[in-house]
Amino acid sequence: MSKPPSTPFETTLLVRDACLCLHVQRAARALARRFDEAFRPLGITSGQFSLLMSLNRPEPPGIGAVSTLLAMDRTTLTANLKPLERRGLVTVTVDPKDRRGRRLSLTAAGHALLAHATPIWMATHEAVERRLPDANPDGLRAALLALA
Repeated sequence: MSKPPSTPFETTLLVRDACLCLHVQRAARALARRFDEAFRPLGITSGQFSLLMSLNRPEPPGIGAVSTLLAMDRTTLTANLKPLERRGLVTVTVDPKDRRGRRLSLTAAGHALLAHATPIWMATHEAVERRLPDANPDGLRAALLALA
């Protein structure tokens, strides 16, 4: 039998040190943990904050628009809406223009929670930006948007 091909350890080190995907994933997890901790007193996660914020619009968005904004498939978005619906923070209604579609809205409780969460987000976000090397958060945002 022939020996299966193997990857040299040097390649492992190269990936560890150079892989943009790995570094972005690690940073995303660390940021999520930091924001999750900040939002803990409100009983929401950073992902739930982003979802609630995505619904803060003049007109209730459809599921497709929100899933695109959050880079989330519809099934995952629907699953993430369920706990927010149970808490009375979000409502899902039939789209009056297309009965097959659904519109997503913040309830009064959802708006109130978002109003409490926003200053927490602002303070946490400012602290994160201060930790960036070269203090160039706009450059980082532009680079991440180019990849998205």
